[in-house]
Amino acid sequence: MRLYAAVAVSGFRRYATYRIATAAGVFTNTVFGFVLAYTFIALWHERPHLGGYDRAQALTFVWVSQALLATVSLLGGGFQEELQERVRNGDIAVDLYRPADLQLWWLAADLGRAGFQLLGRGVVPLLAGALCFELALPADPLRWLLFLCAVLLAVVVGFAVHYLVGLCAFWLLDGAGVAMVSQLLCLFFSGSLLPLNVFPGLFGAVARALPWAAMLQVPVDVLLGRHAGWGAAGALAFQAGWAVLLLALGRLMQARATRKVVVQGG
Repeated sequence: MRLYAAVAVSGFRRYATYRIATAAGVFTNTVFGFVLAYTFIALWHERPHLGGYDRAQALTFVWVSQALLATVSLLGGGFQEELQERVRNGDIAVDLYRPADLQLWWLAADLGRAGFQLLGRGVVPLLAGALCFELALPADPLRWLLFLCAVLLAVVVGFAVHYLVGLCAFWLLDGAGVAMVSQLLCLFFSGSLLPLNVFPGLFGAVARALPWAAMLQVPVDVLLGRHAGWGAAGALAFQAGWAVLLLALGRLMQARATRKVVVQGG
């Protein structure tokens, strides 16, 4: 475990070196947060309590989403592209020779990345939103602790999804197409465009049952107190269930992919 802890710390330090990129990301998230916030204000003015949220809760959803955008890699920018490139150029063979589990190695590195992104790119946009708008942020420290647990599980679910997409490079000459489809699905079904509670009927129920909901919708709802008591435990169990299932699927896919490693182009 000390090895993977060291990998996580290394992942944190690696992303901490990109200070200009972090500042640019903070600026982008903040500006986009203002655009979405005023869009939501107009929408909730016409449809008060849409999806069961009042205006303050809807604005909180916007700013917490911006805080978690890079943390959970909802728009990419995590390890997935690097993994695909290492498969494409054959460097994955070096990874397979390491005395470490391939999946756990990448998971530890991604947890380190996510930790930095949460602090480096998540705190400032949320503070900016709290200063400029009336948000429904809780005062209960227990709710914040549950939220952090939900964020951790969201990162693991996000990793598992991206890992499956990254492994597709073993069979495809170019994994960009699969990555783009995955990104679009993640963007829509995570709730980053609109809370999934807005969608009615069967479509909304299916959307909230998919793994992408565990990446954003569930953590924000936990923070807003929509999952309280046993409901919060159920929400975390929902995330944990998808995490275990997707990690197991990634393990099976990894075993199948590495039976025979073919270096593309050589």
